[in-house]
Amino acid sequence: MLRCAVVQFEAVPDDPDANLSTVRRLAEQAVRDGARLVVFPEMCLLGYWHLRRQSPERLHALAEPRTGPSVTTVSALARELGAGIGVGFLEVDGDRLFNAYAVCLPDGTVHVHRKLHAFEHEAISSGDTFTVFDTPWQVRVGILICWDNNLVENVRATALLGATVLIAPHQTGGTDSISPHGMKPIPLEVWENRATDPAAVEAAFNGASGRGWLMRWLPARAHDNGLFVLFSNGVGRDDDEVRTGNAMVIDPYGRIVAETPVPDEAVVVADLDLDLVPLSTGRRWLRGRRPELYGLLTERQGNELSPREVRFTTPS
Repeated sequence: MLRCAVVQFEAVPDDPDANLSTVRRLAEQAVRDGARLVVFPEMCLLGYWHLRRQSPERLHALAEPRTGPSVTTVSALARELGAGIGVGFLEVDGDRLFNAYAVCLPDGTVHVHRKLHAFEHEAISSGDTFTVFDTPWQVRVGILICWDNNLVENVRATALLGATVLIAPHQTGGTDSISPHGMKPIPLEVWENRATDPAAVEAAFNGASGRGWLMRWLPARAHDNGLFVLFSNGVGRDDDEVRTGNAMVIDPYGRIVAETPVPDEAVVVADLDLDLVPLSTGRRWLRGRRPELYGLLTERQGNELSPREVRFTTPS
């Protein structure tokens, strides 16, 4: 068994000190509950959706290297608590920016994943490598950030690299999808009035633009690849959109082990029964593959678009 925690909270835009304080408080809570690995949302140290409105110069001023003060602080906290802690941040490397996620292990090791399909800002580059690594708990862990998880090839590749636990930090729910049956924005007043009208916010967060949308695809990523998915998400206001939380842990059969319906800050703790992995349906399917048939997956079809074009362009 490996006890893990997935966290949802509302980040304060451009205030890493405030967000680091929240990370410490909630990580301590999770570790008190026995968690060995604590997963926070995408870009949780800086806030997320407001970044698309910033100038490149402002983004560079907000960004930090992976050896900067924020990740260093989280790494020290991981050593102090004796647990792994994952956080999202805006990384600068030379003149390039990345939507990045650092998993800090209790032995001082830090693993950083760069979002493979970054669309938030034209100045933010996409990463080009998968991130899978060994841990002190005898499991291999992979990281995919938000939209990385939507493309099925990424999760399959992460599983083929040996990951049996997938960290999946997000900022999602309530997005303005161009797809007619995709997610739609949740009115800001639904969130702002949550204390006086809790039924409305609960219905929105668990409806078609929140949990309902996740259930269309997220459990399949776990089931089809025979791995655990640790889904962490923002909750509450994110610039002019509302994130829906729905933090959950999914097992290798696509079953939800633990989740929260709470439209608020929350820590969800669950035990991962690692003995489920070897005989799971997805692991058997991995062994039944015929790679010689799949060359088409690595060939360009001529209609590929950049992540920003796919995210924001209406098909003609």
